[in-house]
Amino acid sequence: MRQYPPNITDRKIRFALVGCGRIAQNHFMALKKHQDRAEIVGVCDIDPKSLAAAAETTGATPYSNLRDLLENSDADVFSLTTPSGLHAEHAIEIAAAGRHIVTEKPMATRWHDGVRMVKACDDASVRLFVVKQNRRNSTLQLLKRAMEKGRFGRVYMVNINVFWTRPQDYYDSAKWRGTWEFDGGALMNQASHYIDLLDWLIGPIESVQAYTATLARNIEVEDSGVIGVRWRSGALGSVNVTMLSYPKNFEGSITILGEKGTVRVGGLAVNEIQHWEFAEPDPDDAEINAASYATTSVYGFGHPLYYDNVIKVLRGEADPETDGRAGLRSLEVLIAAYLSARDGRRIPLPLDF
Repeated sequence: MRQYPPNITDRKIRFALVGCGRIAQNHFMALKKHQDRAEIVGVCDIDPKSLAAAAETTGATPYSNLRDLLENSDADVFSLTTPSGLHAEHAIEIAAAGRHIVTEKPMATRWHDGVRMVKACDDASVRLFVVKQNRRNSTLQLLKRAMEKGRFGRVYMVNINVFWTRPQDYYDSAKWRGTWEFDGGALMNQASHYIDLLDWLIGPIESVQAYTATLARNIEVEDSGVIGVRWRSGALGSVNVTMLSYPKNFEGSITILGEKGTVRVGGLAVNEIQHWEFAEPDPDDAEINAASYATTSVYGFGHPLYYDNVIKVLRGEADPETDGRAGLRSLEVLIAAYLSARDGRRIPLPLDF
């Protein structure tokens, strides 16, 4: 059994944020909700304006590069909210310094980089947490319980839709956006949390077949894609993704059709239980109205709940909900989908390289 550093129970857990852009704000907010057990002691960004704003927001010490942050900060955990293609090198450097890591999705843009991240953390005996905050949303927690209780019987078909919009000025706002090396496309970036649901909710995948297209945006990667999925259980499914919905984000949904149940969780970002019907009643049925919630953000409200688990793990009070190996499972599906779209063939899982 791997030996991690001692549990932290006599003080607040110290966090440092690497990357102070758009998604970092969710991390700042989430950690503030846990200020009784956690504190932000350092922020890091190469952009002086973003760094200054983050330091003002958090009151943490600003650093203009990761090396200085590692050498001069006493942070226990480093949260990576940098461009996805940088996660691997940053994580490996942080792990070598003996610090724990929280990384935003996707954990990497290449399969071998994700594997390297897990190995580096294993070798250094530090924790690697991959942010999958949508799992903590009340609607999906209720759906997960229904799956675990076997309420669907045999699952026949699953459909996921991510119909959002990202205008050209979104991609133009930073040079790394819309690139293969640092960002990934609609499947890898925007739909990553939905791809995660395929394995987390339904189970191991047998194979995928995908098509991708760049239909309207001036970017390297796809703005639209579809994936056909066959699970080892025999269930079939599809994932339909586009960043071209007019005129704004339209839908983020999952529909599950089973032998004894039919459920659709929809809304802007799986925030509304729109259909919930099973052959047998269960006490959870009384919770479906309370589980739905209003949102104007596709990120949902799961970051504080995710950090609650991270903090509890480091205090020795819980097991990690999404570690590096769990992160690899959704990355594997994404990489398989891109290989399928590129080569025009069905890709079986697990990957053999």
